[in-house]
Amino acid sequence: KIEKPKPIKCGTFGATSLQQRYVATGDFGGNLNIWNLEAPEIPVYSVKGHKEIINSIDGVGGLGVGEGAPEIVTGSRDGTVKVWDPRQKDTPVANMEPVQGESKRDCWTVAFGNAYNQEERVVCAGYDNGDIKLFDLKTMSVRWETSIKNGVCSVEFDRKDINMNKLVATSLEGKFHVFDMRTQHPTKGFASVSEKVQKSTIWQVRHLPQNRDIFMTSGGAGSLHLWKYEYPAQRSKKDSEGTEMGVAGSVSLLQNVTLSTQPISSLDWSPDKKGLCVCGAFDQTVRVLIVTKLNKV
Repeated sequence: KIEKPKPIKCGTFGATSLQQRYVATGDFGGNLNIWNLEAPEIPVYSVKGHKEIINSIDGVGGLGVGEGAPEIVTGSRDGTVKVWDPRQKDTPVANMEPVQGESKRDCWTVAFGNAYNQEERVVCAGYDNGDIKLFDLKTMSVRWETSIKNGVCSVEFDRKDINMNKLVATSLEGKFHVFDMRTQHPTKGFASVSEKVQKSTIWQVRHLPQNRDIFMTSGGAGSLHLWKYEYPAQRSKKDSEGTEMGVAGSVSLLQNVTLSTQPISSLDWSPDKKGLCVCGAFDQTVRVLIVTKLNKV
């Protein structure tokens, strides 16, 4: 148990090796700190990354997940998304901020993807007004953007370390959207399917590490829903002008359970033990669960 002066909002082990076990945290003061849990008194890396609270953090390049540099991405209430390489002191390697004249939006969620070789990598960010932006770190530009009308609570690629395949985004109003990220149409973008789960917020989505087509969502009504994505017969087709466009699949509910009267705000699967997962809720309880029969779906 380690206590620090500033409240901590988010954390990740994603940019560190299993041997190091360094955890990166974002706090209410906008600070990004990396801690060695064997000697947690002073951070091994520290930077005042943002002007306001860091809402979300993700790591890649460690834990044997994703090619390329060990990087951390942070999203903040100040409207910026920044990518950090802990080997570079004080300045981010990428900084995505609103263009001049554009109002800043609270960034609620960030996720890495497409890290399948040394050069390729993207960051997806979701904002309080429903905007989703895909930043290409190779070209340092916005590759795609869309809006799902309601605040984006969580985004996750089905895998960080493969060619972009699927992205799930969850929203404030009980909906989630699955985007097929394999085929990008010049004007229509990516094909997607959406599902209304409940009236309350879907706080988080997490894909099963052992099967990328199964994912779990956690809700404001204290429930977990387990979903399966079914691919269409053909993932792409040509439009009237002969341009390739994606075709969305369908989503089916496998199981759901209500665990709490309070929102389940965080969720994670074990990468080693299939079906083992953990969730945290507003009732200050951490619950460890096992999901069975995953081999049969």
